[in-house]
Amino acid sequence: MNNKLELVADFYEFTMSNGFFVKNMNNKIAYFDVFFRKIPDNGGYVIVAGLEQVIDYIKNLKFDSEDIDYLRKQNKFSEDFLNYLKDFKFTGDIWAIPEGTIVFPNEPLITVRAQIVEAQILETMLLLTINHQSLIATKTSRIVNAAKNIPIMEFGARRAHGVNAAVLGARASIIGGAIGTSCTLSAMEFDVPASGTMAHSWVQSFDSEYEAFKAYAELYPNDCTLLIDTYNTIESGLPNAIKIFEEVLKPLGIRPKAVRLDSGDLAYLSKKVRKILDENGYPDCKICATNSLDEYLITSLLKQDAKIDSFGVGENLITAKSEPVFGGVYKLVAIEENAVIKPKIKISENSIKVTNPSFKKVYRFYDKNNNKALADVITLYNEIIPNDNYTIFDPQDPWKKKTLTNYIVRPLQEKIFENGNLIYQSPCLKEIAKYAKKELATMWEEIKRLENPHKYYVDLSEKLWNLKHNMLNDIKQ
Repeated sequence: MNNKLELVADFYEFTMSNGFFVKNMNNKIAYFDVFFRKIPDNGGYVIVAGLEQVIDYIKNLKFDSEDIDYLRKQNKFSEDFLNYLKDFKFTGDIWAIPEGTIVFPNEPLITVRAQIVEAQILETMLLLTINHQSLIATKTSRIVNAAKNIPIMEFGARRAHGVNAAVLGARASIIGGAIGTSCTLSAMEFDVPASGTMAHSWVQSFDSEYEAFKAYAELYPNDCTLLIDTYNTIESGLPNAIKIFEEVLKPLGIRPKAVRLDSGDLAYLSKKVRKILDENGYPDCKICATNSLDEYLITSLLKQDAKIDSFGVGENLITAKSEPVFGGVYKLVAIEENAVIKPKIKISENSIKVTNPSFKKVYRFYDKNNNKALADVITLYNEIIPNDNYTIFDPQDPWKKKTLTNYIVRPLQEKIFENGNLIYQSPCLKEIAKYAKKELATMWEEIKRLENPHKYYVDLSEKLWNLKHNMLNDIKQ
């Protein structure tokens, strides 16, 4: 399959762009927002991810002769438009919320200001990149939170929806708090730990389980983790593992790393295995559990006092199986003419789909005393937040008000591109993951709980609220 990202676009992006040319609108400056309306799994927060890949895409976006020839054969495009694509280069401005930031519905994760054709062509790649990685980062974070302080490893490559989903899903899982990945390419590309032990096929390939364990321990004595459930965990796997620890590792002065459980009653087996390991002098040998885990099963295992030291989580993480769609959208919010910004709004009978108009900013308020996030406010681009007090109100029920004081406020978006030039330095993945962990610490525990999380306040400024409702009233008239 060709990796021609420039054609990873819904066909209407090209037909509309051609229409802008035909109607002499191609130089019009447009503002588009990327945002989402609903948190997956009815959760309390989202971790945004994927910005680095968005940046790479925009930096390298161009159309070659093969692309132009294909589009010409569709008999839908003017030569003026096709000639424009030959020299295409993004020349606009982009603001974005950095990867690893905790975000909430309706906040502009990315704002694009560019000639309308440039802005329109970006739609699909921006959405699929941010949607996918934000989904996986958020799902991982839920799993990590459920596990408390027990490490989570991403083990899902073989269940991912294709190569890119495996590689970039692993990247997103690190942002969400996983400590490593089984995907070797991801580990190499992003300089994160590669995790893995053995499969059942290793054990089955030898004449006996004992021989399989012995060969593995001889090959990897300093990283010896044995999969003990191929035949019978308690009657065969664990006794053979202990024999190998005694016969191969102990003479070398090396301690075993772990045993892994991949089937059966993980709570019962882990407690049984822990007791036997301790009785045989191996209290430091860890127990790793795998097998279709998710945040709910992990929570259940911990409530049962399972003796598990790490979890390898696969399909339910890498596919976000419980809710595998992140509903990010890309909407026109303003047109700029003669340096004047003219707000645009999309209306719908479904109120959740009514957009917030105009060029905007997002601010987050933190309590000065404990650095906990208090609320976010979406404002018009030229509003200034006072330093002493600020009154927020519910956009649906505006009589519900609260005055914030003693706060620190910061804008969430940073400028990424200016006049087509990249002015932002992407952090490395480890730095993003560290930042995400720090961000999560600013959120109240009630927001992070799995069931019925507290709803975080995301309000509109009074000016933005008035603009939106005036526009709605004008349209209705």
